[in-house]
Amino acid sequence: MKAQEIREKNLAELKEQLASLNDKLFKLRFQLTINQLDNPTEISAVKKDIARVKTVMREMELKNSANS
Repeated sequence: MKAQEIREKNLAELKEQLASLNDKLFKLRFQLTINQLDNPTEISAVKKDIARVKTVMREMELKNSANS
């Protein structure tokens, strides 16, 4: 997922996506624990996506507070 795609979404969609990514990370960690994870690099990719979403959410928050 690219940062540009994330910036095109509104705050509600970002919160929904963040919840989805956190759930996916939980499931991947669970699969890793029981040795059923095929691609362990997928965990780091999901972590990076979570960081991107959180970064864009923070940018929006700062932008909104600067405009007020």
